[in-house]
Amino acid sequence: MSRLVPVICLVCGVAITSVMALEQPNIIIFYVDDLGWQDVEKLNDLGDPCPYETPNLIKLAEAGMNFSQGYSPAPTCAPSRAGIITGQHPAKLRYTHVTAASIPKPGKDAEFQEPFLGGYLGLDHLTLADALRDNGYQTGHFGKWHCGLNAGAYGFETFNQTRGIHRGMEDRTKDFATARDKTYPLSKEKYPPVSKDFPKGISYPYDELTEESLKFVLENKDEPFFLNLCHWMVHWPMLTRNGELLEYYCKKLGQPFPPEKGDMKLPGQQNPYFASMVTSVDWSLGRLIDLLKATDDPRNPGKKLIETTYVFFTSDNGGAEIKGREILSDNYPLKAGKKHTDEGGVRIPLVVAGPEIPAGTESATMISQLDFFPTILTLTSSKIPAAAYAELSGLDITPVLIDGASEVVGANGKKRDSLFWHFPHNAQRAAIRKGDYKLYRHFQTGAYSLYRLYNNGTYADIEEKEDLSANPEYAGIVAALSEELNRNLVENNAELPHRNPNFKGATLPSAKIKGVSFSTKNSTATLQLDSKSVKASEAYVLFYGDESGGAHGSKVKKGRNVTFEDPKVAYRVKNPAEIDRSGYAVSAPVPDGVGRVQFIVIDENRFCHYSEITEVTE
Repeated sequence: MSRLVPVICLVCGVAITSVMALEQPNIIIFYVDDLGWQDVEKLNDLGDPCPYETPNLIKLAEAGMNFSQGYSPAPTCAPSRAGIITGQHPAKLRYTHVTAASIPKPGKDAEFQEPFLGGYLGLDHLTLADALRDNGYQTGHFGKWHCGLNAGAYGFETFNQTRGIHRGMEDRTKDFATARDKTYPLSKEKYPPVSKDFPKGISYPYDELTEESLKFVLENKDEPFFLNLCHWMVHWPMLTRNGELLEYYCKKLGQPFPPEKGDMKLPGQQNPYFASMVTSVDWSLGRLIDLLKATDDPRNPGKKLIETTYVFFTSDNGGAEIKGREILSDNYPLKAGKKHTDEGGVRIPLVVAGPEIPAGTESATMISQLDFFPTILTLTSSKIPAAAYAELSGLDITPVLIDGASEVVGANGKKRDSLFWHFPHNAQRAAIRKGDYKLYRHFQTGAYSLYRLYNNGTYADIEEKEDLSANPEYAGIVAALSEELNRNLVENNAELPHRNPNFKGATLPSAKIKGVSFSTKNSTATLQLDSKSVKASEAYVLFYGDESGGAHGSKVKKGRNVTFEDPKVAYRVKNPAEIDRSGYAVSAPVPDGVGRVQFIVIDENRFCHYSEITEVTE
């Protein structure tokens, strides 16, 4: 039965005063792929209004709180998703990009190389799904996962990783869904947008992702539920099966319909395919909210599910602007976009609505998606072990959501005034945002750059045009922020870019691999370095199946009863290897069922070496 009571939530052994909240409210994370801060209507508009229509998101913001300074923990997909689901910073997870299972292959012109991340997110982390399931919640994931294996291996009891309507088409200019389409039949119901050409609205194709999410809500409404709905849109490829919606945007943007074949090259926010995907995602949000409004909550008589559910709407990273020769969208005035730690790559739309959150409010407080985990624990009065809570990187923002607090405060009473990012890929930078300023560390050169985004809360250089790092007036700020950023990297055990042993301009000596051997007597693989070269300082081993795939990690279906020792989940995961006293021999035990091994050795001069993949002989 529904009751409003003051709750003391004992999480991690620390007493946290909760808000006047419903007992075990439902939780929904509505996650969009590559939706930029400027890709939504009205909420964060700077300069020209965004032409993409998102009426349902506007309604959600009118019912809750819009965060104008919401940030993702990384500028790409996989690390942001891993950060939300574990509550831990991607730097701490050492899961900082999407090319997780790829062995870096830098050319001779590259002095540094990105670190190898592993084939999937480690299974030893307590996830948000684990935590809520252990506290009586039904857990469901639908859509894009992108953390390796599948969502069932990380605590979700129900999952369907369908792409829904976001699948490739032979000809995106004309292969649209019809009412009789076997896979994507158009709806009889009409939905926005409404126009002169479509006075009653338009029909939308059947979307398995949306429908399966609605089904999960209806099937689990008798118990508290956690729904993780993750759209594959508005990621590349640029397409839509909704011909009426594409026609609407072509006419709105003053372009011919059907569009001509080839890349869309008009600058700014003029890609009608991208616009159609944004509105399709918004339509999905509307379908979900309408269901919550129409459905009674069996656990709370007299209330609808909309009154007992928290909805977190956000995107995995900043907006994608270009793919090949096609212009997708534009993050202006923010600098850059996806794959960059600039504002355009990490600032994202973020709206939260639910019980006791004041309607139509906006917060300029800096918020990270890493804050979701501890906040949801408080909102749901959920308990996790003290050691697990201590691992969380974010903070509880419940006072901001419910009471309108302007600052985020940790359990120790310390106010948080900064956020940091670590992306040792592409441009290879780390960044910190503190107050009005944002500072970048450039790993390749060792230099720093500094920008003043705000001046006492008003926009100053949000475009990040003027680098202040060489200005003596800001020397103290550069020193303080660089010290704090580097301390964060050390405290989180962040893996920095390594030197490339193939770099033609290298001035330092590096280790030399002599070979890899395998002992059948004790099932141990050993790598030997040349004793006249540089010693090893870190070492890891990767396990592979046989040539046919054998122990491939994708074979794991569901459940958490899997370990790193199981070769089915050992595929391309960094397992620690032992360095002997001499520093020139590295060894590791090899589990049964592993067909091949590969060593990673980082030498004392920070060069990273990969051995050849070696067969394990019986």
